[in-house]
Amino acid sequence: MVDEALINVGEAINYVTGPELWEAIARGALKIVMIIIISFLIIRVGRKLVSEFFAQRRQGPFSITQRREATLKKLIINTLSYIVYFSAFIMILETFTLDIGALLAGAGIAGLAIGFGAQNLVRDIISGFFIIFEDQFSVGDYVMVSGAEGFVEEIGLRTSKIKSWTGEIHILPNGNITQVTNYSIHNSIAVVDINIAYEGDIDRAEKVILELLEEMPDRYEELVATPELLGVQTLGNSEIVLRIIGETYPMEHWAIGRALRKEVKNRLDQEGIEIPFPRMVMYSRHEEPTTQDPRQSDE
Repeated sequence: MVDEALINVGEAINYVTGPELWEAIARGALKIVMIIIISFLIIRVGRKLVSEFFAQRRQGPFSITQRREATLKKLIINTLSYIVYFSAFIMILETFTLDIGALLAGAGIAGLAIGFGAQNLVRDIISGFFIIFEDQFSVGDYVMVSGAEGFVEEIGLRTSKIKSWTGEIHILPNGNITQVTNYSIHNSIAVVDINIAYEGDIDRAEKVILELLEEMPDRYEELVATPELLGVQTLGNSEIVLRIIGETYPMEHWAIGRALRKEVKNRLDQEGIEIPFPRMVMYSRHEEPTTQDPRQSDE
């Protein structure tokens, strides 16, 4: 027994220190390194080919919109990466002389058992497919979905990423996206309300504003047409509200709204048309009611 044990130990030492083991380890390590390098090369070349394909489609007769192009390109690249990574993982397992067939068979049985509890995953994937197929929204669109509002960063097979204008990233399962409001498909409308004092000349104020609006398309290329003055919108406590609307290209209504307010304010100041300020009416028992400017109350 002792002699057999010594012989086994000697054989083990010879095997560990012999060239065969280290040659096998070196071949396996080299094979793994080559698999990783080839995988990265395939992904890199695949990304380049996908980009060139969409660039050619953009110039061809069957071109697609830039919104849809960005979405499909990112989805195809992500799918390609998943397939290559999975294939590389299987090939690396084979270098360790593992029975991949048995592993896949076991995984299939386990997957069948787990599949009954993976209904949400299947629903997310199917919903993601219809989001892309129906072009409900695309990468770069400004949307409001499931209480999250912002720009679409990514549309995946299972989840979508929405980035709010303050920087937060909302990751939403596609199956939970039941209602979508897309602000980027059609032109937007800038709505601006201008306050005029009751003592002011409304007709003159409207004339001044209309003359200004005729100049706006030459100054701001984001405008689709000349803005419209709708007229008196409401009668406030101390002001008359005039409403202006302007059609802009998608998502440009905020910038044009700010520009319109500034332009109208400067033009009204030039023409001496008063924009109202808060007023306080004081009553005395023995005097007529008087109106006092709050800015003079501390004097």
